[in-house]
Amino acid sequence: MEVFRVLHMNGGAGDFSYANNSLLQLKVISMTRPIAEEAISSLYCSTLPTTFTIADLGCSSGPNTLMAVSQLIKTVENIRTNLCNNPIEYQVFLNDLPGNDFNAIFKALPNFHENFKKEMGADLGPCLFTGVPGSFYGRLFPSRSVHFIHSSYSLHWLSKVPEGLEENKRNIYMAETSPASVLKAYYDQFQKDFSLFLRCRAEELVDGGYMVLTLLGRSSEDPTSKECCYIWELLAMALNDIVSQGMIEEEKLESFNLPKYMPSPTEMSIEIGKEGSFVVNRIQVSKVDWHVYNNNDESNGLRAGGYNVAKYMRAVAEPILVSHFGEAIMDELFIRYGEIIVDRMAKEKPEFVNVTVSLTKMK
Repeated sequence: MEVFRVLHMNGGAGDFSYANNSLLQLKVISMTRPIAEEAISSLYCSTLPTTFTIADLGCSSGPNTLMAVSQLIKTVENIRTNLCNNPIEYQVFLNDLPGNDFNAIFKALPNFHENFKKEMGADLGPCLFTGVPGSFYGRLFPSRSVHFIHSSYSLHWLSKVPEGLEENKRNIYMAETSPASVLKAYYDQFQKDFSLFLRCRAEELVDGGYMVLTLLGRSSEDPTSKECCYIWELLAMALNDIVSQGMIEEEKLESFNLPKYMPSPTEMSIEIGKEGSFVVNRIQVSKVDWHVYNNNDESNGLRAGGYNVAKYMRAVAEPILVSHFGEAIMDELFIRYGEIIVDRMAKEKPEFVNVTVSLTKMK
């Protein structure tokens, strides 16, 4: 599997598009906004730049992309106007892998500029946007050119599927039944990727620049804990059902593993310390209910909520699943997945765990 080519969210504006199924990601951005606002406020007050460069890594497409950036700019503008400083020129880099629906972002920019200018007033300086397709496990921007880097719900994706997962039978990610060699392979790949990510960003950030990263993770030190693996274990169950129905071959399932890792705060802190370019300002764990669309506990609301979970997982995972299993099974797979999720949510209240870290590049 060439992750660089197949990893992207569902584009467009259809029923299964990321644009229409990213309320979870929006909620997480809102939950972690105070950390980003604290960081960008501190950066502006300590440097007072006349040109401010912001990069959003793993921007995807849809309403969340420009919303996250606009909130960062608003925070700086509120401070700037209170200090009666001159207008700032903003340069915004929007990064994702080449398969991302950048066209949807570019089409949304004229309306965004018009509405944002009305909201912020005539004193707002130029806001210049650039799309930057490419992997963040490599260099993206010129040396010492970026002031602030933001990334939400992207960095848990690895650069590749780890090697040595042949014994991870009937699983698609780490699970309680995964042998120790599989857990080690995943952790080793995370270490390599996260260290490379930090080295590249250290080259690109100005001295004293900030970075705020939020990714799916876990509070437990157990990499197979339910809080990070459960949603994928249920998808594996649905895929095993599809195998039992003869819709795909068992060998096809056993050769599929996800290129992702959901770390603990300790694991992230260790790699940050080893790489040595950044100071950790704060690291925070937050949780959000799977049932993000509504909190109605009645059976009909719960059933709709379960299928909504399957829809937003489809918006995220479908392209990579199609690349391996083909498109023909997708409707049946996600119907079955939704049924499994509804059943589990009727018995428990599972949550996604988020790890957010605020970093400053050492001078």
